[in-house]
Amino acid sequence: MNIYLAFSLFALIILGYWVISELFSLLFRFTGLPEEKARFQVISLLTGCGFTTHESELLLSTRSRRRLARLTMLFGYVFNLTIVSAFINVFFSLKVSELAADIISSIIPLSVVLFILAFIRVPKVRAWGDRLIEKLAGRIIHKDTANTVWLMDYIGEDTIAQVTLYEVPEELKGVPLSASGLKTEQNILVMLVEPKGGKAEPAGADTVFQPEDKLTVFGNYAAISRVFRARERFNEQ
Repeated sequence: MNIYLAFSLFALIILGYWVISELFSLLFRFTGLPEEKARFQVISLLTGCGFTTHESELLLSTRSRRRLARLTMLFGYVFNLTIVSAFINVFFSLKVSELAADIISSIIPLSVVLFILAFIRVPKVRAWGDRLIEKLAGRIIHKDTANTVWLMDYIGEDTIAQVTLYEVPEELKGVPLSASGLKTEQNILVMLVEPKGGKAEPAGADTVFQPEDKLTVFGNYAAISRVFRARERFNEQ
């Protein structure tokens, strides 16, 4: 294998590594992790750098996340080992006489990969990718729901989320917030209500939810999704 093929392989590996990290980030996002936190933890797991933050505790909070974290670490170990072995093999097969010409020719595949990576960072392209992910997630998970929930942040074991009510759940229709049982029975605090075309206002005891309201809520993520019959949304609207 000459150095041209080696650099072509290197370029493909860079692209492959990005695809793999995005795939595992998506899987963690399906479990309810915010995008930035999911991506950071996936990179940490794949590279085996052992970077620990308070956010890493979120990976241990559920059984499905622990299993996914183990799979990510094992996949990263095997993938990294394969890369190192391939490049050691390439190094010992190089011929010094062909080195200069091959280095120049290797600029092409590296340039292609850099262009692709730069292209996918364009905001419009990223927005299109987020919409595609949301659409795919909606088909895979919660096929029959219309409402959406966007996870904004974690605070301890609870979350701050924004729920968009395209359809008010039957048990909440026409019911004032004080009689809904959201706080007393579900431990869900509704902080803000933003009606369609209006501005966000603090929720009051007599607040009644309407279709297309946007609610800023605090509580258990699974409970929020269940009570409002909402599926995950991956980008801010």
